[in-house]
Amino acid sequence: MLSSVFISITLLSFALFYIGTGKDKRFLTLTTLWVVLVGIVSLSGYFTNTLAKPPRFILILLGAIILSVIFYVIVKKNQLNLSLLLAIHTLRLPIELVLYQLYIERKVPVLMTFKGWNFDIFMGISAIILMLYLLLSKNILSKYFILAWNILGLGFLLFIIAIAILSSPLPLQKFAFDQPNIAVLHFPYVYLPAFVVPLVVLSHILTLRNYRRSTTGNKELRHQSSIKRCKN
Repeated sequence: MLSSVFISITLLSFALFYIGTGKDKRFLTLTTLWVVLVGIVSLSGYFTNTLAKPPRFILILLGAIILSVIFYVIVKKNQLNLSLLLAIHTLRLPIELVLYQLYIERKVPVLMTFKGWNFDIFMGISAIILMLYLLLSKNILSKYFILAWNILGLGFLLFIIAIAILSSPLPLQKFAFDQPNIAVLHFPYVYLPAFVVPLVVLSHILTLRNYRRSTTGNKELRHQSSIKRCKN
């Protein structure tokens, strides 16, 4: 049951990001290949061998980083649907509930849950509130609010990513030796670091990039207008 819920979350995050970034076929192709490859390898139990050197799970982290960079480059500003990128963050609430259940099953440490050092549940709840506000009021959020919310959400996310890595059975493990983060070594939870988290991170970064470029563009327009006035 829990694995089915998580697979549904994974598929929904894919759909929202794919549509929200303009349905780029390159994203679809690379994602399909990556998801299938990771799924096959994880089902074989390859990542559960934590004694191998170098650690096999490093392949997941490197692959996720490389794909994130590629997706960042290929996604264009004019293709973004910021409402759908915001909707991706609502999935952080059910993800937190899944993590808590995995903690009960002794597959992740309490540090990775909302009872520990994971504050990401607040971003999931606030994303739902923001979505409802936008749907019911038809108002537009302030750019400064969007900037602050995304920076805060990105900070929370990077913090829990660090905790998750340092709680995993890897050579650099620093926390949770009595109950390490082993869920991500198995299917389907391997998709959390391999796919879902990178999409959530990219949703923040792409939104911030959109805001930065809009601000820069406005400044350039104002500068050009000033030059024209001076010439006149």
